Amino acid sequence: MTGSHPATPCGPLSIVVPMLNEAAALPGLLAHLAGWRERGCEVVLVDGGSDDDSVAIAAAAGFRVMLAERGRARQMNAGARVCSGAILLFLHADTRLPEAADVMVRAALAGASPAQAVPETPAWGRFDVHIDGRPHMLRVVAALMNLRSRLSGIATGDQAIFVRREVFEAAGGFPDQQLMEDIELSRRLLRVSRPACLRARVRTSGRRWEQRGVWRTIVLMWRLRWAYWRGVPAERLAEAYR
Repeated sequence: MTGSHPATPCGPLSIVVPMLNEAAALPGLLAHLAGWRERGCEVVLVDGGSDDDSVAIAAAAGFRVMLAERGRARQMNAGARVCSGAILLFLHADTRLPEAADVMVRAALAGASPAQAVPETPAWGRFDVHIDGRPHMLRVVAALMNLRSRLSGIATGDQAIFVRREVFEAAGGFPDQQLMEDIELSRRLLRVSRPACLRARVRTSGRRWEQRGVWRTIVLMWRLRWAYWRGVPAERLAEAYR
């Protein structure tokens, strides 16, 4: 897949949210998603086999919920297949979009800014991220994540990846692997264009960083990424991550 993507107006935005045992956090998530639904965005939650009340809670709130095989990549691919939007945005259950995110996404993919001096119109993109939590080091982690992503063109799922539907489908969607699915998708999408790196920030939970320890998590994630770049299978890395 090579070449630039034409700068044409973008159609409806579909938000795909994979979830697994999110009953405790669902009230906040559903309230957030309700706002985007009111703005005309399609919202699809994809459950990977929760054994709590996640599905019932989401369905009772009037959201479209579908079931899929467990695994974030499989869930997001399943959600993408049933969406009708011209743009797909993949949102983790513990991440919240900034105000007017839909407008920013459409503008980025349509090349709407005449001051944007780029050789090609982005076909995909992501937001900068802010990690919520008490440790000050989380601010540093987020800043380094954003810088690394801007330099490398590689996005993480915490940054709310968005992509034109036809480009996502041509790339084969997320790879069927248990870890680093966002890294691998970014590699595929880089064959089409560099990402639109929006400076507006999504907010994501720092829970896993605080539970495991910030420095311990930093070392683990860098070790896993380095191993992945060296060709270690994602399945083996998933075992180390768990």
